Amino acid sequence: MESGRLEAFTDGVIAVIITIMVLELKAPHEASWHALAQAWPVFVSYVLSFVYVGIYWNNHHHLLRLPEQVDGKVMWANLFFLFWLSLFPFTTSWLAEAQPAPQPVPTAAYGFVLLMAALSWIPLTRCLINANGGRKSSLAKALGSTWKETFSVVVYALAIGTAFFSPVAACVLYAGVAAVWFVPDRRIERKVVEEK
Repeated sequence: MESGRLEAFTDGVIAVIITIMVLELKAPHEASWHALAQAWPVFVSYVLSFVYVGIYWNNHHHLLRLPEQVDGKVMWANLFFLFWLSLFPFTTSWLAEAQPAPQPVPTAAYGFVLLMAALSWIPLTRCLINANGGRKSSLAKALGSTWKETFSVVVYALAIGTAFFSPVAACVLYAGVAAVWFVPDRRIERKVVEEK
């Protein structure tokens, strides 16, 4: 199968995930600025999750620029990745409901889903590399260093533990990882330009 079909399927799933998240945003019951201001935790959790889904969508698009072939292992690895992304609306909603401040268990659960999404990226990249020539493939050469991936996993694990003592600090750590990834991963773009 060509990688374009996998990308199109993933785009559709991510669009549904974003739609579900936005449908979880409920308008305040009162028509006042005060009522809107009280809903800030809901909006902030939505923005953070939207940024994360956007980051994964962007990086997934870049990841599939070099590989030409997709096999069954890649398809299953991609589904495993999408499974964890599909839990973003649930954990985002649960995190947002804990007002006026985040609570330990929903904050830790949110972090667990972030951690598992990050970990599911690893088999996806490895399966893509194996399906397209192994270690000598353009994709393997483009990915090279994985410091951002390692950093993310370590910070997520730290934040999950922190959530039980300071949920707000854990949320700051989650936002910090998003900030690191906000600038798109350019490794693959550079390789695509080199090969032209």
